[in-house]
Amino acid sequence: MAGLSLSELHEIALQRLRTLDQRYTRNRRSVVELLATAPAPATISELLNRDDVLAQSSTYRNLAVLEEAGVVHRIITTDDHARFELTEDVTGAHHHHLVCIGCGIVLDVTLPDRLEDDLHAALASAAASEGFSGEHHRIDLVGHCRACSESS
Repeated sequence: MAGLSLSELHEIALQRLRTLDQRYTRNRRSVVELLATAPAPATISELLNRDDVLAQSSTYRNLAVLEEAGVVHRIITTDDHARFELTEDVTGAHHHHLVCIGCGIVLDVTLPDRLEDDLHAALASAAASEGFSGEHHRIDLVGHCRACSESS
């Protein structure tokens, strides 16, 4: 979480939810904490397995509200289960994803600063040539994880 404490994270979530006239309920706090401590982007079933108090239907609704507030980001994969993580502007940790088309796992990957700078410049140039104003970028590399590559 790039040096954020849980209390700072909760304060950010609270403020963002307030802008939507939404409350920061116990269940929403739990979802944020689960995502903050997850080793990788998590599916809803993974979140539910880590907290037996959460109900599936309310977790779906809470994730949708947290996503709308800019606290949570949904990662669409090639399987039937979206993964969720805290947004980069909340955590301060810029990264990209490796998405396996075999098993659906999503792994975070951080590029070296120099490569990230070059990538940012190239994308800014491409955007400017089209009159597009970019705010940030996300890159997902889609392929096969080690386990799926070895089993095929």
